[in-house]
Amino acid sequence: MQKILGQVATYEGDLFADVLAAERSGPRVVAANEHWTAFVPAAARWPYELQLFPHRRVPDVATLTDAERDAFVEVYLDVLGRFAHRFDEPMNYISSWNQAPVHAGREQWWLHLQLFSFQRAPGKLKYLAGSESGMGAFVSDTSPEGAADALRAVVVP
Repeated sequence: MQKILGQVATYEGDLFADVLAAERSGPRVVAANEHWTAFVPAAARWPYELQLFPHRRVPDVATLTDAERDAFVEVYLDVLGRFAHRFDEPMNYISSWNQAPVHAGREQWWLHLQLFSFQRAPGKLKYLAGSESGMGAFVSDTSPEGAADALRAVVVP
Protein backbone atom coordinates (compact mmCIF):
# COMPACT_ATOMS: atom_id res chain seq x y z
CA MET A 1 0.00 0.00 0.00
CA GLN A 2 1.07 3.53 -0.54
CA LYS A 3 -0.30 6.86 0.56
CA ILE A 4 -1.32 9.27 -2.15
CA LEU A 5 -2.32 12.76 -0.99
CA GLY A 6 -3.32 11.47 2.41
CA GLN A 7 -5.38 8.58 1.07
CA VAL A 8 -4.33 4.94 1.02
CA ALA A 9 -4.24 3.46 -2.47
CA THR A 10 -4.15 -0.30 -2.87
CA TYR A 11 -3.95 -2.62 -5.83
CA GLU A 12 -5.89 -5.79 -5.25
CA GLY A 13 -5.13 -7.46 -8.57
CA ASP A 14 -2.23 -9.49 -9.88
CA LEU A 15 0.04 -6.92 -11.52
CA PHE A 16 2.11 -9.32 -13.64
CA ALA A 17 -0.96 -11.24 -14.82
CA ASP A 18 -2.75 -8.00 -15.66
CA VAL A 19 0.21 -6.63 -17.62
CA LEU A 20 0.56 -9.85 -19.61
CA ALA A 21 -3.20 -10.04 -20.27
CA ALA A 22 -3.21 -6.47 -21.56
CA GLU A 23 -0.13 -6.95 -23.76
CA ARG A 24 -0.79 -10.40 -25.27
CA SER A 25 -3.09 -9.05 -27.97
CA GLY A 26 -2.00 -5.43 -28.00
CA PRO A 27 -0.17 -3.25 -30.51
CA ARG A 28 3.18 -3.61 -28.75
CA VAL A 29 3.57 -7.38 -29.28
CA VAL A 30 6.63 -8.17 -31.38
CA ALA A 31 6.66 -11.99 -31.23
CA ALA A 32 4.63 -14.68 -29.51
CA ASN A 33 3.85 -18.37 -29.47
CA GLU A 34 1.79 -20.79 -27.39
CA HIS A 35 3.89 -20.25 -24.24
CA TRP A 36 5.55 -16.80 -24.50
CA THR A 37 4.85 -13.21 -25.51
CA ALA A 38 7.53 -10.61 -26.30
CA PHE A 39 6.31 -7.01 -26.17
CA VAL A 40 7.56 -3.46 -25.89
CA PRO A 41 6.46 -2.23 -22.45
CA ALA A 42 4.03 0.70 -22.39
CA ALA A 43 6.54 2.79 -20.44
CA ALA A 44 9.68 1.66 -22.27
CA ARG A 45 12.81 3.42 -21.05
CA TRP A 46 15.06 2.56 -24.00
CA PRO A 47 14.59 3.10 -27.75
CA TYR A 48 14.33 -0.66 -28.25
CA GLU A 49 13.17 -2.57 -25.20
CA LEU A 50 11.28 -5.85 -24.90
CA GLN A 51 9.89 -7.95 -22.11
CA LEU A 52 9.35 -11.67 -22.63
CA PHE A 53 6.77 -13.26 -20.35
CA PRO A 54 5.76 -16.90 -20.11
CA HIS A 55 1.98 -17.33 -20.28
CA ARG A 56 2.01 -19.21 -16.99
CA ARG A 57 3.20 -17.83 -13.67
CA VAL A 58 6.49 -19.45 -12.69
CA PRO A 59 9.03 -18.04 -10.23
CA ASP A 60 12.22 -18.97 -12.08
CA VAL A 61 13.77 -20.70 -15.09
CA ALA A 62 14.08 -24.00 -13.24
CA THR A 63 10.29 -24.33 -12.94
CA LEU A 64 9.62 -24.01 -16.68
CA THR A 65 8.50 -27.16 -18.45
CA ASP A 66 10.54 -28.57 -21.32
CA ALA A 67 7.89 -27.31 -23.76
CA GLU A 68 8.09 -23.80 -22.24
CA ARG A 69 11.89 -23.80 -22.49
CA ASP A 70 11.76 -24.87 -26.13
CA ALA A 71 9.11 -22.23 -26.86
CA PHE A 72 11.23 -19.58 -25.15
CA VAL A 73 14.14 -20.33 -27.47
CA GLU A 74 11.87 -19.84 -30.49
CA VAL A 75 10.66 -16.39 -29.36
CA TYR A 76 14.06 -15.31 -28.05
CA LEU A 77 15.86 -16.15 -31.29
CA ASP A 78 13.11 -14.35 -33.20
CA VAL A 79 13.58 -11.10 -31.27
CA LEU A 80 17.37 -11.37 -31.30
CA GLY A 81 17.17 -11.68 -35.09
CA ARG A 82 15.05 -8.54 -35.19
CA PHE A 83 17.63 -6.69 -33.06
CA ALA A 84 20.41 -7.98 -35.31
CA HIS A 85 18.73 -6.81 -38.52
CA ARG A 86 16.94 -3.61 -37.45
CA PHE A 87 19.87 -1.51 -38.72
CA ASP A 88 22.76 -2.21 -41.11
CA GLU A 89 24.79 -3.55 -38.20
CA PRO A 90 23.49 -5.62 -35.27
CA MET A 91 22.38 -3.69 -32.21
CA ASN A 92 24.26 -4.27 -29.00
CA TYR A 93 21.86 -5.30 -26.28
CA ILE A 94 21.53 -6.23 -22.64
CA SER A 95 19.41 -9.20 -21.66
CA SER A 96 18.51 -10.08 -18.08
CA TRP A 97 16.23 -12.51 -16.30
CA ASN A 98 13.97 -11.30 -13.49
CA GLN A 99 13.43 -14.27 -11.21
CA ALA A 100 11.77 -14.68 -7.80
CA PRO A 101 13.71 -14.22 -4.58
CA VAL A 102 15.20 -17.44 -3.28
CA HIS A 103 13.31 -17.85 0.00
CA ALA A 104 10.35 -15.48 0.35
CA GLY A 105 7.66 -14.19 -1.99
CA ARG A 106 8.26 -16.77 -4.71
CA GLU A 107 4.56 -17.40 -5.25
CA GLN A 108 3.97 -13.71 -6.00
CA TRP A 109 6.65 -13.43 -8.69
CA TRP A 110 6.34 -13.96 -12.43
CA LEU A 111 9.52 -14.87 -14.28
CA HIS A 112 10.30 -12.58 -17.21
CA LEU A 113 13.20 -11.48 -19.35
CA GLN A 114 14.12 -7.91 -20.26
CA LEU A 115 16.00 -7.17 -23.46
CA PHE A 116 17.05 -3.66 -24.46
CA SER A 117 19.50 -1.67 -26.54
CA PHE A 118 21.05 1.76 -26.08
CA GLN A 119 21.05 2.19 -29.87
CA ARG A 120 18.31 4.48 -31.16
CA ALA A 121 19.34 4.80 -34.83
CA PRO A 122 22.25 3.72 -37.05
CA GLY A 123 25.38 5.00 -35.35
CA LYS A 124 23.40 6.81 -32.62
CA LEU A 125 23.21 5.81 -28.98
CA LYS A 126 20.73 6.88 -26.32
CA TYR A 127 22.54 8.89 -23.65
CA LEU A 128 20.80 9.45 -20.35
CA ALA A 129 19.80 13.01 -19.52
CA GLY A 130 20.10 14.41 -16.01
CA SER A 131 16.47 13.62 -15.17
CA GLU A 132 16.97 10.05 -16.32
CA SER A 133 20.25 9.47 -14.47
CA GLY A 134 19.37 11.37 -11.33
CA MET A 135 15.66 10.82 -10.92
CA GLY A 136 14.83 7.76 -13.02
CA ALA A 137 12.39 9.86 -15.09
CA PHE A 138 13.08 8.48 -18.56
CA VAL A 139 12.36 10.44 -21.71
CA SER A 140 12.04 8.75 -25.08
CA ASP A 141 11.91 10.19 -28.56
CA THR A 142 10.08 7.10 -29.80
CA SER A 143 6.74 5.60 -28.86
CA PRO A 144 6.49 2.00 -27.65
CA GLU A 145 4.03 1.29 -30.47
CA GLY A 146 6.43 2.77 -33.04
CA ALA A 147 9.31 0.66 -31.73
CA ALA A 148 7.12 -2.46 -31.87
CA ASP A 149 6.07 -1.63 -35.43
CA ALA A 150 9.71 -1.15 -36.47
CA LEU A 151 10.77 -4.46 -34.91
CA ARG A 152 7.84 -6.38 -36.41
CA ALA A 153 8.73 -4.97 -39.84
CA VAL A 154 12.25 -6.39 -39.70
CA VAL A 155 12.76 -9.22 -42.16
CA VAL A 156 15.06 -11.78 -40.63
CA PRO A 157 16.93 -13.73 -43.31
